[in-house]
Amino acid sequence: MSGKGGVGKSTVTACLADGLTRLGVSTGVLDADLNGPCMARMMGVKDHKPSSQNGAMIAARNAYGVPVMSMDMFLPEDETPLVWEAPSQQGAYTWRSMVEMSALRELLSDTDWGDLDVLLIDLPPGAERFQNLADLLPDLTGAVVVSTASQTAMTVVSRSISMALNIAEVEVVGLVENMSTMVCPECGYKDRVFIGVETVEELARRHGVPYLGAIPFNVGLADFLETGRSYIEMHAEHPAAHAILEVAQRVHFWLKNQSK
Repeated sequence: MSGKGGVGKSTVTACLADGLTRLGVSTGVLDADLNGPCMARMMGVKDHKPSSQNGAMIAARNAYGVPVMSMDMFLPEDETPLVWEAPSQQGAYTWRSMVEMSALRELLSDTDWGDLDVLLIDLPPGAERFQNLADLLPDLTGAVVVSTASQTAMTVVSRSISMALNIAEVEVVGLVENMSTMVCPECGYKDRVFIGVETVEELARRHGVPYLGAIPFNVGLADFLETGRSYIEMHAEHPAAHAILEVAQRVHFWLKNQSK
């Protein structure tokens, strides 16, 4: 979750699924962004057409075995918008939220995920989306929050953390800083992408939540996710791959402590 768009929630979700899987954690991914789904493409299952077996939809499995479910798989073309049936599309806005929650509930409960340790749910922007999910899943284990060091993003993310802790009463696994630095591929020099009054690590400290680490900006990372392959495997020497694995290890450590 984030609350803010454009901070790389989906990128972090895809990378975290890859990292956890490589640590031996059986991980699935649900794309909860019904209107702007992208996880199917990022996970390499864009062409999968959902089928049913014994009354359940079969989740697609990507190249490294992660089950994925996304509304993207149900849309016939990339340009096709998600439109709910209604006598009038103008009138549909009055009950759209309720219908979307019902659709999300079906994607969760009617999908055969197999035997999972963890299900990662990639939320759309908007702090209220997390509250809706918490209402739907009262036993939600925790929230991984994603932010850049942009002061605008951190202001919105700060509200989302407060929403999770104080209103939804869900534990925050930690805060991931995305696009933290730019690294020169020739000399290795690092420079911060955003410079503000407060750092993401300080924001985590202010809310009393763990700082899970910083993933540097990498032009090739977003492009590579378009292929659905494992960035960690193909570019293991890159600083971004090291950072992703470190974040996954910290999330894994948190999960193991939860199960004790």
